[in-house]
Amino acid sequence: MTRSTVSGATAAPRSRRSRAPGRLAFLGPGLAYLIVLLLVPLALLLSYTVFRRGRFGGVVYEVTGENFTRLLDPLYLGVIASSLKLATIATVIALLVGYPTAYLIAQLPRKWKTVALVAIVLPFWTNFLVRIYAWIVLLSGPGLVNSTLEGLGLGPFEFLYNQGTIVTGLVYSYLPLMVLPLYAAIERLDPQLREASANLGARPARTFVSVTLPLTLPGVVTGCLFVFVPSFGNFIIPELLGGGRSIMVGNLVRDQFLKARDWPFGSTLALALLAVLVVLLLLQAWSARRA
Repeated sequence: MTRSTVSGATAAPRSRRSRAPGRLAFLGPGLAYLIVLLLVPLALLLSYTVFRRGRFGGVVYEVTGENFTRLLDPLYLGVIASSLKLATIATVIALLVGYPTAYLIAQLPRKWKTVALVAIVLPFWTNFLVRIYAWIVLLSGPGLVNSTLEGLGLGPFEFLYNQGTIVTGLVYSYLPLMVLPLYAAIERLDPQLREASANLGARPARTFVSVTLPLTLPGVVTGCLFVFVPSFGNFIIPELLGGGRSIMVGNLVRDQFLKARDWPFGSTLALALLAVLVVLLLLQAWSARRA
């Protein structure tokens, strides 16, 4: 081993050590943010699940398993099942609408792709509550939709305060989160693969099922995850568009913390939401590896 090799080997660790303070300076703010605003509240949330509620609210630091037993109550299981149903329906509809939309955007000329993508994300530039209240104005009894239907002799109808309106609000709110991952997956797809399938005699439907859909499956899974997770935990849309008649698990968690002041049981419900999220992330990682 030559002297130059030894000096190069010793210089490499020194250079890494010299860059460590700079890396820590860049990573420090992000790590501090995660520790203070994510890990610490999450640790408190997990710790509250094993304590019980005080007589007048708050937390009594006496270990109990009552919160997990209450979670198995048919009343709360029904709310969780209803939330899963509504979130699943909203995700399926968003997929059925978002996939053709993303596919058509991917086929546009480059300058029009930018315009279309801006139009997709444009609703995010407006406050979420303002957009939901706009739906109330549109769908209410004297609203624009009913007024138009009455003019055509077809109304009025009761559009608000039902599960269909909740699903509509969820799809409207999170559809861009479905379109963007699908567009990215379709845009990366090599068009020569579809051309080869057509040259081999496959019809467009067979090409889509055998080539396009399998190769864009990671985008499908990611988009479904982006829509399902916020839909499952949403509480604003069921409260405003559903009128509080259809309670989702997000409303249940909020009510336990803010109304019932039962922080231990609210933490247990939040832990159940977190468990669903972890399972979905594991499924997404598994499907990505398979793809």
